[in-house]
Amino acid sequence: MKSIKALLLLNLRVLTFQAKREDFDSFSKEHLLYGLCCTWLAGIGRWWDDPEAKVLQYLGLGSVVYIFILAAIIWLLVLPLRPRSWSYMQVLTFISFTSLPAFLYAIPVETFTSLEDATNINVVFLGIIASWRISLLFYYLIVHPCLHWFYTSVVTLLPITTIVVSLSAMNLHRVVFNIMGGLREIDKTPHDGEYGILFLLSILSFYSIGPLFISYVGLVTHAQIYRSRRNQTKEEVGISDKK
Repeated sequence: MKSIKALLLLNLRVLTFQAKREDFDSFSKEHLLYGLCCTWLAGIGRWWDDPEAKVLQYLGLGSVVYIFILAAIIWLLVLPLRPRSWSYMQVLTFISFTSLPAFLYAIPVETFTSLEDATNINVVFLGIIASWRISLLFYYLIVHPCLHWFYTSVVTLLPITTIVVSLSAMNLHRVVFNIMGGLREIDKTPHDGEYGILFLLSILSFYSIGPLFISYVGLVTHAQIYRSRRNQTKEEVGISDKK
């Protein structure tokens, strides 16, 4: 049974880009449980002061469901590239370990600043957390499954652009249309700046998702061809040894 101190120290190494391959290989059910607890608490802190949050968001369960889906997307995207030591549980555990920075969202900046300042601060928080997590994912894919940097870039950006496009097209379509129509002048919230950033990212994602998808298909095809040739070489060597 691992102590909370040991779990926190490992989480700190992950967040500061000091975790080694052996650390990721050591992920167990205890690490996953700890990470899910962090995600749950961060989810509660993220939405506790938002009057428009849904029930699952208030309970922190929305964030937990989200990382299960994100981990499945990343696991499935990387799987055809034939990485080393690749499992869904390890990916899920890693993503849960990136939840702690989201506690920045729990700071109720709108209670001691103006609405405009609170919006700007929340945008800064969003930029810090998003950049941090993307960098951590890039680091993880290079260190643990040992992917090439180009493979890593495509696999990291493709699910992000897909998620942003999906959010813009479904969950946040009303917000996007309001921003486009200039209708956010009434009923403003401290999270309006985040919606504006999402709108900008959605535009960039719409233009980049096509090239990223084509690149991904090319990488998968290359990986499959390389694997087939390697297996063929092994079979030829085996036949030669028997002779």
